[in-house]
Amino acid sequence: MGISESHALTTVLPSISWIPLARAHAERADEMTAGHRARRAAGEKHPIEDFLYDYYGTRPAQLRRWHPGVGTGLAPAPDGLPEQATWKFYSTRPDGVVTLDVEAYMQARGESVRYIHGLLTATASRPAFSGCFGLHEWAMVYRQPEHRHPLPLRLGQAETDRVVEEHPIRCTHFDAFRFFTPEAVGLNRLQPTRATQVDFDQPGCLHAAMDCHKWASKLGPAVPGALALDCFALAGDIRLLDMQASPYDLSSYGQPPVKIETPEGKAEYVTRQREFARRAAALRARLIRVCDELLGPALAAENREAVAPHNI
Repeated sequence: MGISESHALTTVLPSISWIPLARAHAERADEMTAGHRARRAAGEKHPIEDFLYDYYGTRPAQLRRWHPGVGTGLAPAPDGLPEQATWKFYSTRPDGVVTLDVEAYMQARGESVRYIHGLLTATASRPAFSGCFGLHEWAMVYRQPEHRHPLPLRLGQAETDRVVEEHPIRCTHFDAFRFFTPEAVGLNRLQPTRATQVDFDQPGCLHAAMDCHKWASKLGPAVPGALALDCFALAGDIRLLDMQASPYDLSSYGQPPVKIETPEGKAEYVTRQREFARRAAALRARLIRVCDELLGPALAAENREAVAPHNI
C-alpha cells in the first residue's frame, strides 16, 4: 500500500544523512543495554535495571533498530535500498524512497494509536502532583512477609508498616496500585482501574513518566529512533529513584537511599520528581505529535475532544 495524500512525506533523508544516524543509534542503544546483556549472558539478576526489560518486555535488539519516524523517507544508498525496506510496515516508492506505510500501519494498529493519543493528551492536560513521595513501593510490601525483590527492608517490616500508616497515600497510576498488598488497597485515597487510566494518569507520576517508554515501544516504527531512546533513558533514570525511595536496602548495589520518611528525603524526592516530570512532558509532547501525524488533523482533533472531560 502507498502513502495517502494526508500522510505525505515531509522529509526525505539522503543516505549520507541517514546512514550515520542509524549507526549512531545502534551504538547508543548497545551502550545503554550493555550491562543487561552481560548479566543475561552470565545468568545474573539486577533488581533495579531488570525492571525495564522484564516489566516492559524490552528487547535490546528491538531498541537498536533505527526508525526514521512517520513522515520521513530514506533515499536509496549507493549500494542499494536501506534495510528498512524489508521491515514490517515499510514500503518502497517508485523512486526508491523507503518509508513507513501509514495506511497499512493504521489498519493494524489504529485502535492502539487512538488510545495512546487520548491517554497522553489527557495526562498532559493535568497539573503535576508531586506529593506522593513514592509510597506506592511501600504499599507493595505493607504487612507482607514475602516481597517482590530478594532484598532486605531498610527499616524492617514493622517500621516500614508504620511509615505507610503515618502517611497519606494518593497513588494515581493503576499499574502501581495493582501491586499494593491487600491490606494497603483501602489506604489509597484513589481507586484507579485499567478502565479509568485515562481519567487518573497525571504528569507528576513517576510511573506515568516511565510509561513514555512503553508507549514509544508500542508505537514502534512510527517513532523516530532518537525519541525512542530518549524515552528509554528517562525510564532508566526514574527507575533508579523509584527504588532508592523504596523501603528496600540497596546498599549491596552501591545505591544510597532517598529517605522519604524524613523531611530531607521528601524534599530530595520532590526535586527529582519534578525534574523527571519536566523531561517526561517534553517526550510526551513528541509522542503526541507522532500520533497526530498518524491520525491526521480530523481524527486527532476528534480524539482530543473525546478525552477533554476526563479530568480528576
